[in-house]
Amino acid sequence: MSLHDLDVEPRDVRAEALGLLLDAPAPAALAQLTLDDGRGATLVLGVLGASHVVTAVADGQQITEQVSCDALAAGGQELPERAEVGAYTMSSTVTAPPRAEFDATAARLRIRAEREEHWLCGAFPGGAGALTALTAAALPAGGWTWETWHLYPGPERSVIVTTRSRWTP
Repeated sequence: MSLHDLDVEPRDVRAEALGLLLDAPAPAALAQLTLDDGRGATLVLGVLGASHVVTAVADGQQITEQVSCDALAAGGQELPERAEVGAYTMSSTVTAPPRAEFDATAARLRIRAEREEHWLCGAFPGGAGALTALTAAALPAGGWTWETWHLYPGPERSVIVTTRSRWTP
């Protein structure tokens, strides 16, 4: 079970402020999950203040992906729809679904994190929909793939930011 009810105020409260930062030192996570592919490669999923950090290590190489509001100030870029750097690719989408769909997504992510391996979810104060969820899998030929969901509930507009990343060193 990797659902963590975090008793902290989220630092990232606006989806529009998210940025992408690669290969910087990983900030301290509020919750984390370490995965091993059984061949010596590891992946660490981390929930930050309503954002995430992922560190992948394989074949003597490493990559760190941070998606957060702090990423811009640390030298990153605005969250792109697509990024490709060497063996790393990432895509992101931002949606503002109707509230019922937003709440259903939040409930589905919580259940998956409670029941399934390779899932990490951090829930923040302020409602069941304020959460960050991550999941990952090792690739058969080496490397990792991971997905994230950042949910920002609002009284008039709720936003979901999803990312999909792949790294094949």
